[in-house]
Amino acid sequence: MDLSPIWLTLKLAGITTALLIVIGVPFAWWLSRGKSFFKIIIEAIITMPLVLPPSVLGFYLLLAFSPQHGIGKWLRDSFDVQFVFSFQGLVLASVIYSMPFMVGPVKSALQQLPASLAEASYTLGKSQWQTFKSVLLPNIKPSLLTAIVLSFAHTLGEFGVVLMIGGNIPGVTRVASIAVYDSVEKMDYASANNYSLILFSITFVLVIAVFVFNKYQAKSHLG
Repeated sequence: MDLSPIWLTLKLAGITTALLIVIGVPFAWWLSRGKSFFKIIIEAIITMPLVLPPSVLGFYLLLAFSPQHGIGKWLRDSFDVQFVFSFQGLVLASVIYSMPFMVGPVKSALQQLPASLAEASYTLGKSQWQTFKSVLLPNIKPSLLTAIVLSFAHTLGEFGVVLMIGGNIPGVTRVASIAVYDSVEKMDYASANNYSLILFSITFVLVIAVFVFNKYQAKSHLG
């Protein structure tokens, strides 16, 4: 059994989740502070991957970053960067596709915190960034962990969007979900079953770990 699709999937999920922590968490904080019409539009755009078929998102990313025209042509000509049929294209697509799973839980948790928490921090001379990093984030650890695990697990199972922009290139873009599909097409059900079991086991362990952590956190707060 070729394990390279599994390692490639784990690499993709790890990089995607790290980028989503850096980008998505501060973005969720920004969205949680007030409600302007502009923020509603931005939030709607971020949420679209939850309701759009993955192939639709992948199709538009394929068009946008095609090296023959548009942004893709400019990136190739200016910086010699190509997102289509490359690992970096998978990362880009995965970040966009999994963004709601990071932003949603973190934003909801931040909005549920009492306003007095941040106000007390401001009166002690803390800046908005210091308050966010040192006061607000520690108080939403369960939601933050849930968002991280959901983003990681969701990336593990991506199929349509990564197939559209990355294709099926062994060692480059052939992630585990595509390997399952490829094995079924070849009627190699044993390999398809092995890939599926590995993905199922990883995601199951991650979800159980989140439930256990959240239960422990709830007990510690009650105690």
